[in-house]
Amino acid sequence: MLSTTNADQAESSLPGSPTRVLIAEDTPMACELLRDSLRRSKLGLGIIHSALTSSSIIHIVKNHVIDVALISEDLQDGAGKGLQVVDQLRAIHPNIRSVLLVRSIKRELTLEAFRNGAKGIWCRGELVEALGKCIRAVHKGQIWIDSAQLEVVLQALVDAKPRRLTNVHGMNLLTKREEEVASLVAEGLTNKAVGKRLGLSEHTISNYLFRIYEKLGLSSRVEFVLYVSGRRQQDSANGTG
Repeated sequence: MLSTTNADQAESSLPGSPTRVLIAEDTPMACELLRDSLRRSKLGLGIIHSALTSSSIIHIVKNHVIDVALISEDLQDGAGKGLQVVDQLRAIHPNIRSVLLVRSIKRELTLEAFRNGAKGIWCRGELVEALGKCIRAVHKGQIWIDSAQLEVVLQALVDAKPRRLTNVHGMNLLTKREEEVASLVAEGLTNKAVGKRLGLSEHTISNYLFRIYEKLGLSSRVEFVLYVSGRRQQDSANGTG
């Protein structure tokens, strides 16, 4: 595990506080280069932690507050380990927003990244300024996806068997409250914003989303938003929207 750039100070997640970032690469040099690039970009970041292996990532997130984790698809302990860690983080630290760093956009890797809980994908061929925008976006609760990645996800949804919102008896799968949550999330609102609109806590909204994903057979916010969009387009084409 690599040391952090600053001494750890008060790490409470306060509104407007600097973004705490974790960089996970397969070599110390790669970590240093990316960290220096982010520092030069003047994003106003807080503490930047660095890690080389899956275990060191888990150790850091257990002992420090991390807002955004930039995780390479390959780590020092093996190819594809970064993708596995993204999935782990979603389970044990759902508040951490992971971005997968990839060498090139590949269909299966893109789909697996979002299914595992990544909030964005950054291709190493892009400028570091784009990574800065990505960090800011995912920290605000948005999804970072470019046109090439979006095309991959959309095609996967087209190829998949359409899901219905009713069971075999024609009854709605979602409760009235779940439908309210689903509608607001599909509009692009964050969990916090949805909770404020409905008078519920952010944690409660997260629980609703988990049940909605489970009922619809989805695994991520990206799949859900695109799914709702596809259903609306289908209803419109059928004259039922």
